[in-house]
Amino acid sequence: MNLGLQAFLAFSPILVAAVLLVGLRWPARRAMPIVYVVAVLIALFAWQVAPIRVIASTIQGLFITFDILLIIFGAILLLNTLKHSGAVAVIRNGFSNISADRRVQAIIIGWLFGSFIEGASGFGTPAAIAAPLMVALGFPAMAAVMIGMMVQSTPVTFGAVGTPILVGVRGGLETPELTAQLAAIGLTFNDYLRLITVRAAVIHGITGTLMPLLMVVMMTRFFGKNKSWTEGLSMAPFAIFSGLAFTIPYTLTGLLLGPEFPSLLGALVGLAIVVAAAQRGFLLPKDTWDFAPASEWQPEWLGQIEMKLDDLAGKKPMSTWLAWAPYLLVAFFLVLTRLPQLPVGSTLRAILKIEWKDIFGTGITASTTPLYLPASILMVVVLITFFLHRMSRNELQLAISDSSKVILGAGFVLIFTVPMVRVYINSGVNALGISSMPISMAEWVAVNVGGIWPLFAPTIGALGAFIAGSNTVSNLMFSLFQHGVAERLLISGAAVVALQSVGAAAGNMIAIHNVVAASATVGLLGQEGATLRKTALPTFYYLLVAGTIGLIAIYGLSVSDPLVAEMVRNAASGQ
Repeated sequence: MNLGLQAFLAFSPILVAAVLLVGLRWPARRAMPIVYVVAVLIALFAWQVAPIRVIASTIQGLFITFDILLIIFGAILLLNTLKHSGAVAVIRNGFSNISADRRVQAIIIGWLFGSFIEGASGFGTPAAIAAPLMVALGFPAMAAVMIGMMVQSTPVTFGAVGTPILVGVRGGLETPELTAQLAAIGLTFNDYLRLITVRAAVIHGITGTLMPLLMVVMMTRFFGKNKSWTEGLSMAPFAIFSGLAFTIPYTLTGLLLGPEFPSLLGALVGLAIVVAAAQRGFLLPKDTWDFAPASEWQPEWLGQIEMKLDDLAGKKPMSTWLAWAPYLLVAFFLVLTRLPQLPVGSTLRAILKIEWKDIFGTGITASTTPLYLPASILMVVVLITFFLHRMSRNELQLAISDSSKVILGAGFVLIFTVPMVRVYINSGVNALGISSMPISMAEWVAVNVGGIWPLFAPTIGALGAFIAGSNTVSNLMFSLFQHGVAERLLISGAAVVALQSVGAAAGNMIAIHNVVAASATVGLLGQEGATLRKTALPTFYYLLVAGTIGLIAIYGLSVSDPLVAEMVRNAASGQ
């Protein structure tokens, strides 16, 4: 089977998903079972993957599905708990005191608070927490999901306290051969990882500055009464200021401290600066923008989770700090359990680990560590909130009941979506001895693109994230491949792997199971295709700008690294 045919067949499940979800506007609950079957048939008959390996991959996917559903449930439960305790009403009023302008609220909650949660936890948690909070404040459910998905960009490479770099790039790139090459020029792999971190931080810092502006422009265009781009553009000074308030400390942290803290510190600094600026009206336009009355919203914008004013009336008085305390506790516990310098995370993983090693002798392992999941933290915070907000048992029971109803629809979709991803990724072990489906697509692109590879490197990263729903997994799949292409072209491998990681972050905006998970938290299942059509726009922007920066850096500014310099010297001397 030639490489072109491999690439076409490997792309077929993605094409089917795009046609059904985006083209025919099918809900994911109808589309994804078909996509799963297509992926399985191609794995079995084109790749000649053993049936038992397909079954093992599916089981592995179901373990991951369990984790995702727990996170969704935890996020919805926290929101409903705050609804029934009266905290949502207080939070809503608090934002009105900062600014009644929905564009400002989208920037503060989506861009900055979402980036902080991404820095602490990653793995889709920001959309699961920020989207329902925005719905509670009066945003249409689809607008909240779109903004929540757009946050899955700049902060993601350094999300979960640097996991995509420390686990993804390290696990995908560190080989004895590369380590020996680096040692020969006096470098360790950690030195090289730091170089990749610096380059990724700079590319994100430049590209991500415009993301808050894109958020508000798309919100006013798609969800405003006047369907106006201009109403979003009038927020440009404040939105760009908000972008810089995050990206400048973010980039500096990446340059000076490494991959663990750029998103965390960038978001904290940005929140302090932007909230203070908004309260003083700094750079804000004279008009105050809001959505049309909810009675005028299109039916597809509405989720099943409603926050009627009647639901929030008659609650006991509560201070703003007390209302926000559960979210602050979530952030605190996420950081506490994710910092590698502390033993908390490793202890939680060790206490309870459910694992199926070497499923049916395939070498595939499935595992879950429920106590370490963000879901467990969310549920602990719900319990604390019950006492902190002096709730009645009936109020908590209502929150649990409301939350349970939403899970069933998401569960059905994810039962097919995530196993399809694992079949895709695990297809590299086959009777033909050919690369896995994602690698086959990437190899075909590399063969046909040549010297302008830096322009396309982020797209390969995005492809991995689109398939897997994870920057970390995309980096595990493609980092060594990207580095190999850079070596063949005698250009900076560190820069190309950085572009891979940046693209993998952007690809989270269109990752199907991330969209499903975020939609589930606001009860919007069935509109995944409509969300994907919107988030494709900022994804295209991110990949184009990042790839262009890569081209300019490598060929215009001659950005290199010590490894390439050594390779060029060896090539010149004929070694």
